[in-house]
Amino acid sequence: MLSRKAIRNVLQSTPQKGSAMLTLRKSADRGYADHGWLKSFHSFSFAGYHDPRHMGWGNLRVINEDRIAPGTGFGTHGHRDMEIISYVISGELAHKDSMGNVKGIPPGDVQRMSAGRGVMHSEFNHAPNDTTHFFQIWIEPNVTGIEPGYEQKTFAASQKSGRLRLVASPDAAEGSVLIHADARMYSGLLDGGQSAALPLAPGRKGYVHLVRGALEVNGLHITAGDAALFDGEQSVQLSQGRDAEVLVFDVMG
Repeated sequence: MLSRKAIRNVLQSTPQKGSAMLTLRKSADRGYADHGWLKSFHSFSFAGYHDPRHMGWGNLRVINEDRIAPGTGFGTHGHRDMEIISYVISGELAHKDSMGNVKGIPPGDVQRMSAGRGVMHSEFNHAPNDTTHFFQIWIEPNVTGIEPGYEQKTFAASQKSGRLRLVASPDAAEGSVLIHADARMYSGLLDGGQSAALPLAPGRKGYVHLVRGALEVNGLHITAGDAALFDGEQSVQLSQGRDAEVLVFDVMG
């Protein structure tokens, strides 16, 4: 006979017809690739990691947590018809693309590249001693074949402390970067008694990824690298943070 805890875990991860679902995915359950110069965790199927149960969430297609060794990086390669967001945790990411952009992306900045009908770019860590730790996020666009585009903005820690700061949206609301996709991305810093909430409209999905620290998400305890997937829930409730940095997505159902 299953224990109460086992039954709860099954219900959390098994969709019930017509009911809400909150699924916890542990950090260790992600895909992982070690290329020497690059160590990467994959939240969804990517490159050599394939899991038919985790092909994306709504129109959120890729969340890769990458660590690039000093003096190395991704050589020039191409993308098409994808909204790509880079979110740097530590170190700096050097970006160069076929649109003429040559940029450094430090922690606190959010970079958006709309691949559109095609773009070439490279990403590099020029530091001699420091690893670049960043998240690369892909969101499927709602338009294809558009002119490629680039945008980069700084969001200070003070803007994210004790709240969810909108950093990417389809309408550039609140000074967020503009993405050509029906999705919104938020970043928050929560510690101690701080809390934050995000309502989810009917038919929407939510995705919470904890970058660092520990956090309670709708009553579930998560730690760095864990994710919570929402389907049919009315809201995302975040509390009891311990040095928590979190990314939250409101995406298509």
